[in-house]
Amino acid sequence: MGDKIKNAYHDSKDIYDDVLTQGNILSKLYIKFFWSGTDDNEIARKVLSYVPDDFDGTLLDVPVGTAVFTEEKWKGLKNAKITCLDYSADMLEKAKRRLGDSSHISFIQGDVGQLPFAAEECDIVMSMNGFHAFPDKEKAFQETSRVLKKGGSFIACFYIRGKSKRTDWLVKNILSKKGWFTPPFPDEKELVRKLHELYATVEYYVDGSIVYFKCMK
Repeated sequence: MGDKIKNAYHDSKDIYDDVLTQGNILSKLYIKFFWSGTDDNEIARKVLSYVPDDFDGTLLDVPVGTAVFTEEKWKGLKNAKITCLDYSADMLEKAKRRLGDSSHISFIQGDVGQLPFAAEECDIVMSMNGFHAFPDKEKAFQETSRVLKKGGSFIACFYIRGKSKRTDWLVKNILSKKGWFTPPFPDEKELVRKLHELYATVEYYVDGSIVYFKCMK
C-alpha cells in the first residue's frame, strides 16, 4: 500500500497544485462536475483562519503536501516552530522549495501512523487534505491526538462519504484505485463520533463532500 501511495503522488506531482487550486479550465470543470463546485481555495482559507496570525507555539503540518495553500501563512509565523511531515518524498520536496528558506520550519519524511514526537508536544496539529489518503485512519486519529497538548487544537479538512453519489463514485472507482485516496472513509456521523471520543470540543462544517473542523483537546 505504501508504494502505491508514493507512486500515485509521484505521478501527480506536476498537476497536484493546479487541480487543488483550480489553476486551469480542466481542473475547474473537474471540481464542478465531481466535487459539486466545492472551492478548495476557500476551504483552505477557512482552515488556516483557525491558526492565529500571532501564533508562537509548536505546530505539526501532516501531510504538508506541496504547501500550496500554507506557504504564505507558515512563512509569516516567524515565532512559531513548524514541522512539515509527509509520506511522499515528491510532495515534501516541493514543500521544501516553497518553505525551505525559513529557519523556523523543518521537514520530515514520515508516517502519520508513527509520528516522531513525544506525547503532548504540539500546540496545533494541522491535517489539510490528508486523512482520505491515510491507510490506517484509526491510527492516524490516535497519533495526531497523542502528540497534541491538553488545550491544543486539531485542525483539518478532508473527504467524507455519503454526501454526493458522483463524488463517492469517483473516489471508489478512480481515486482509490490509483492510490490518491485509501478506503475506508467515514461518513459525517462516524467522523463526528470519533472526534467527540478524542476531543473536548468539536466545531465542524460540511461543504459538499469535504468536512473542515477545529477540535480542542
